Amino acid sequence: MKRALTPLILLALAAPAYNQELRQQIETYVDAHEKSIVSELWQALSLKAVARDRESSRVKATFLLERFRERGFTSELLETDGNPLVWAEKTAPGASRTFLLYAHYDGQPVDPSRWEQEDPFQPALRNGKLDDGGRVIDFDAQSRFEADWRIYARSASDDTAPIIAILAAVDALDSAGVTPSVNLRVVLDGEEEAGSPNLVPAIGRYRDKLEADLMLILDGPLHPVGRPTVVYGARGNLGLELTVYGPKFPLHSGHYGNWAPNPAVRLAQLIASMKDREGRVVVDGFYDGIEIDASTRQVLDSVPDDMEALKRLFGFSQPDQVGTSLQEAIQYPSLNVRGLRSAWVGAEARTIVPDIAVAAIDVRLVKETTADTMYDKVVRHIRGQGYHIVDEDPDDATRAAHARIVKVDRRGAGTNAFRTDLDEPEAQRVVEALTEMWSDAPLRIRTMGGTVPISPFIGALGFPALAVPTVNFDNNQHSPNENLRLGHFFDSIVTLAAIMTVR
Repeated sequence: MKRALTPLILLALAAPAYNQELRQQIETYVDAHEKSIVSELWQALSLKAVARDRESSRVKATFLLERFRERGFTSELLETDGNPLVWAEKTAPGASRTFLLYAHYDGQPVDPSRWEQEDPFQPALRNGKLDDGGRVIDFDAQSRFEADWRIYARSASDDTAPIIAILAAVDALDSAGVTPSVNLRVVLDGEEEAGSPNLVPAIGRYRDKLEADLMLILDGPLHPVGRPTVVYGARGNLGLELTVYGPKFPLHSGHYGNWAPNPAVRLAQLIASMKDREGRVVVDGFYDGIEIDASTRQVLDSVPDDMEALKRLFGFSQPDQVGTSLQEAIQYPSLNVRGLRSAWVGAEARTIVPDIAVAAIDVRLVKETTADTMYDKVVRHIRGQGYHIVDEDPDDATRAAHARIVKVDRRGAGTNAFRTDLDEPEAQRVVEALTEMWSDAPLRIRTMGGTVPISPFIGALGFPALAVPTVNFDNNQHSPNENLRLGHFFDSIVTLAAIMTVR
């Protein structure tokens, strides 16, 4: 039988003992209500929500709005020029701080032909991972759910599961007779997978509903070792496309090779000029302003990345030498060639001097580097290699006047990075609460490699933010057969209960 928390326990026990008691209460509640909790998740996953589908997105938003309202939250849809934001608030008597919980209710578009199930928006329960032979089992016939069972559906892990986990954590605390110690505000984005174009503009209309002491982003996977994880920042991203020009049209390489300039060779030389043999970027000032002190390095070194295993998995022997570890490397901006194109290859190859060569590049940013400054540095480097830069295809006069021509196409404004200080007081309280609840300190990730489109939202609101990922790392995020391991889902309810009872 479940034991109720007594006032003596609530008032007199030391914090770690109290949180261990609370963890037991939460886990007992989850264990007793597995079917209803997973059923609510199942319902939410059955509602299609892709950013471009306004009608379906509103249906899911309304469903979630009602679920928060049932828990005593003040809830409403905040209208935008796109899909509405779901906003909910629950105040706690005597609370001195407010946490804003962010998640998104939209999922990536799907190609059903690449999914194992016919409809990716109709969840399927499997008794294990698909790649390991997990087979579909009847959801309705289950009253209990094993930790290794998985739900396959679009948005299962990215990002519907954390939303339902918030609701379950509120229910579990209520069952235990525990009132959250912080005011809770929730904002659910319906366009995150489309870059959240209407999130920052919403601040001008709804800032009073979004103010908080700390923002908690419930998105992304746990570190592969499975320990609770707190992420203090995310890299930004700047996209570029470089087009180098040769002759106006492809030329016969026998007749004109050795005479007509080859744009593929020139583009390769231009790219090679940007990096040394060890993979370090040599664009002037690219790493300016970045320092890693001893305390930061200690946090980086505490992340248990198995780099030898990763090298075996990915099939290479020598990583680039930007940092001494994967975690350190991510603290620096990167210049990545994500695609190359010129003429034809394979069975379609022909003996020609190509007319153009194109490279798609992404520059990953860190807090010390902005999209604008990094764009200027890359452009200055290109000019230094003797190139005349254009913003559209060159005309005959331009071709006649310049020996080396490159079009630099900046793909949007770019997204700057965000990073909260490792010693930020509100963030530290979250770390302490998770440590006490789980009897083990969470992994602290200073910067995650991916870019989140809500970085401008964080900057505009002006208060610190943390990401608290909760789902399994092997969830096929953005890919066919996206899935959620139920053990991670159940544990996330405990994690969120810890956050809601921060002291």
